[in-house]
Amino acid sequence: MAITAKDVNKLRQMTGAGMMDCKKALVEADGDFDKAVEILRKKGQKVSASRADRKTSEGVVIIKTNDDNSKGVLIAFTCETDFVAKNDDFVALAQQVADLAFDNSPADVAALQSLSVDGITLGEKIIENTGKIGEKLEISAYEVLEGEHVVPYIHSNKKLGVMVALQNVNGAGVDDAGKDVAMQIAAMNPVAVNKDGVDQTIIEKEIEIGKDQARQEGKPENIIEKIAMGKLQKFFKENTLLSQAFVKDSSVSIEKYLDGVSKGLTVSDFKRVSIG
Repeated sequence: MAITAKDVNKLRQMTGAGMMDCKKALVEADGDFDKAVEILRKKGQKVSASRADRKTSEGVVIIKTNDDNSKGVLIAFTCETDFVAKNDDFVALAQQVADLAFDNSPADVAALQSLSVDGITLGEKIIENTGKIGEKLEISAYEVLEGEHVVPYIHSNKKLGVMVALQNVNGAGVDDAGKDVAMQIAAMNPVAVNKDGVDQTIIEKEIEIGKDQARQEGKPENIIEKIAMGKLQKFFKENTLLSQAFVKDSSVSIEKYLDGVSKGLTVSDFKRVSIG
């Protein structure tokens, strides 16, 4: 059957695919729109497979919080080039991913991709858009944070996002303090809130590094352990959030800064995601 420009435009509006791709799909499907959509999907799957080994070092970070700021959801949706990362369709799809994650609270990325959107799964939707855009697209991070008061922060390049859960929230200035702490996390990338949250494997690694450094400096073996533990305490001070020097005022730690804003104010948890 003859394929009209109106038919091609209709399929383009339905799928967002290019005009020539839509025309070829309609010709192959003999004018059947459902078959044409399936053909475009298959094209997307082929594109996705052919780009499976590509790196997605560009993209956007999106954060959503609920009305009382007790929960936040962060997603990083990534692509191959900065050009695509700034594309309106890509950003709209990233927002759709964040909305689905926020509304459904899936357990992980796999569960998020299995959610239904526009009559197909989110995973299939991403594959479709891979075909349209011509680049590998993926959900590279998905984080949920719950707490007494969750403060979001997205860096100006849209490629770095932080959520901070504040605890013992009383008085004014809490949101500003939360943003200050989020910016601290963005800049300094602490490994945990405090030393109690540092993974044991990291602690063991730092102790071994401290011992090796002490031996290389020629320190006596009987004080190697003590020196290593001293270096570990320095590691905690520099790499755990509450002990870090506040970047806006190095004379106080984050712990003291927060307590000065509101007595007892502290951080219970945080999430940090960076693209690239």
